Amino acid sequence: MTISSSLNAGVAGLAANATRLGTISDNIANSSTSGYKRVETDFTSMVMSSSGGGYTAGGVRTTTQRLVDEGGALVGTTNATDLAVRGNGFLPVAEATEVATGNGNPQMFLTTTGSFRVDADGYLRTESGLMLLGWPADADGTVPTYPRDTSSSLEPIRINLNQFTSEPTTEVLLGVNLPASGTYSDAAGDPVDLSVEYFDNLGRSENLNITFTPTIPATGSSNEWTVTINDSATDAGSNPIAEYTVTFDDTRGAGGSIASVATVSGGTYNATTGTMIVSAAGGPIEINIGAPGTSAGLTQVGDKFQPLNISKDGSPVGKMTNVEVDENGFVHAFFDTGISRTIYQVPLIDVPNPNGLVAMDKQIYMPSPESGNFFLWDAGDGPVGDVVPYAREESATDVANELTAMIQTQRAYSSNAKVIQTVDEMLQETTNIKR
Repeated sequence: MTISSSLNAGVAGLAANATRLGTISDNIANSSTSGYKRVETDFTSMVMSSSGGGYTAGGVRTTTQRLVDEGGALVGTTNATDLAVRGNGFLPVAEATEVATGNGNPQMFLTTTGSFRVDADGYLRTESGLMLLGWPADADGTVPTYPRDTSSSLEPIRINLNQFTSEPTTEVLLGVNLPASGTYSDAAGDPVDLSVEYFDNLGRSENLNITFTPTIPATGSSNEWTVTINDSATDAGSNPIAEYTVTFDDTRGAGGSIASVATVSGGTYNATTGTMIVSAAGGPIEINIGAPGTSAGLTQVGDKFQPLNISKDGSPVGKMTNVEVDENGFVHAFFDTGISRTIYQVPLIDVPNPNGLVAMDKQIYMPSPESGNFFLWDAGDGPVGDVVPYAREESATDVANELTAMIQTQRAYSSNAKVIQTVDEMLQETTNIKR
């Protein structure tokens, strides 16, 4: 019985070391595979019950486990949509073949890195056919609240590089100096004009034509101007969209700043913020002329009319040039007019036991009962790390360690073979006794 069990133990040892050699060869073969997680083989002894003072060899048994929680080093690239996860968490992806069928929501898989590029249909996908998933943003760039315990709200990220967009103008800052000598009793009283471009809701260029008309008193100086605002999109000149009477302070220390603003027509002037809202044809526009006592907007000093600081938001129609993903997983589209817009958000997925995930081809994983339920987090929040653009994750294989383990496995395999050879010789001697 003891000799027979020794033979069985030797055979079990050969099988166990063959399994370990298989995992080592797989690890070495994928030492250059981005995002590869190495497989580890564990040995467990099998102890048989002994009786009568004899010993029965039980042998060895192996178990293999893919160490998904072990990450490789991050290396930089030149592609903005090469992504890697720094810390815990996984990127959601789907098979391109499943998306192409259009049969409802595609199966969500998990990965830690990927080189995503825009394909002919505008999808962000890898050469191996994995499409990046994310939550779509609204037209204003905000991402709605989506459920975090299901993948049903995720969709393949699709980029339309032929897309055109514009931003309407909603705010204008008027930093203008009016001549103090313009309101003297002996001044000519000629108005001064200023044209400020704005963009309507369709990206068309229009103008706010602003006229500053001084009030000429009989004697002295009035320090008062009438500000008339016309919209080029409507009847310019005869039908102003707003009119205000601005009086400037002439006291020591505050001379030249706004003292008061009286609304003749249009939106009411807010003395706290120094703004008023006028109704242009393209929508309401907030005009900032400065609060009383400050020099941030309209001033009245010296003898010259000087537009010092005219700024506005909004942009004309522009074409999308490229996309980038930031550390928080937001996908930004950039346009040739200099504006950017958030179009998607890529969440990071966390599971209680990453090593319990089911490993698939292409370095992707699928949740299982052993991994626990998944949850979708904002990158950089909770237990997950952040998204690193312009980066790939290297293989988690350490070739030097694997080669060392290969030598150990080879020696162990040879030793088990020697055990079988020795048992064979002993059985041969037992057979020779009968002779």
